[in-house]
Amino acid sequence: MASDPKPETNLDLEAGAPRRLYPSMTENPALRWVFIRKVYTTLIVQLLLTAAVAATVALVRPVTLFFVDTYAGLGVLIADFVLALAVVVALRFCGKKYPVNFILMGLFTVLIGVIVGMHCVFTQEKVLLGAFGITLVIFISLTLYTFWAARRGYDFSFLGPFLFAALTVLIGFSLIQIFHPLGKTSHMIITLVGCIIFCGYIVYDTDKLIKRHEYDEYMLAAVQLYLDAINLFMNLSATLKS
Repeated sequence: MASDPKPETNLDLEAGAPRRLYPSMTENPALRWVFIRKVYTTLIVQLLLTAAVAATVALVRPVTLFFVDTYAGLGVLIADFVLALAVVVALRFCGKKYPVNFILMGLFTVLIGVIVGMHCVFTQEKVLLGAFGITLVIFISLTLYTFWAARRGYDFSFLGPFLFAALTVLIGFSLIQIFHPLGKTSHMIITLVGCIIFCGYIVYDTDKLIKRHEYDEYMLAAVQLYLDAINLFMNLSATLKS
């Protein structure tokens, strides 16, 4: 009698088949790994482009002076921030439409690069280097931890409502700090809480990347992780500067 064929979900590692990412996984792991590679490739390109734009804003003196010393530069910064919000909303609706999604992604990354560059203008070099190093270590560590935890059956979807509420409160206190400064200590506490929130978002969004995103949503997934990394970096540098 012929033996029953091995189910597709029982992966033969010796044959080189990809390993399941979590115990209850029923989809083809190879497809999910292709999706994950697309996300992280997009994320790396975004971060490199952001670094190039930020360096131009912070290190090219005429560009820096335009933003710092002129009303036109202030107007461009305000427009940059508003447009970045509009583009990220547009990406939610057009994230699957080629080539519109690539154009929006590139524009969004450049706009965020300008904001990061202005943040760097007012931050000491040693603080930026320290924040960059800590951000890199935290991001990689939490990413590896989430993959490890998912493989052992952990689920982080419960973090979604809590993180959204915490982020809303953080934005509220940040606005208060802008229009009615609460002092250096309060500023440090707010930025430190921001670091904790975006660490949580790295875990939450990585868990979504592993389990819940559709295959054609890799740009949306990349944007989420990109914003987590950028926000963590900016909050860390603000905390170290305090």
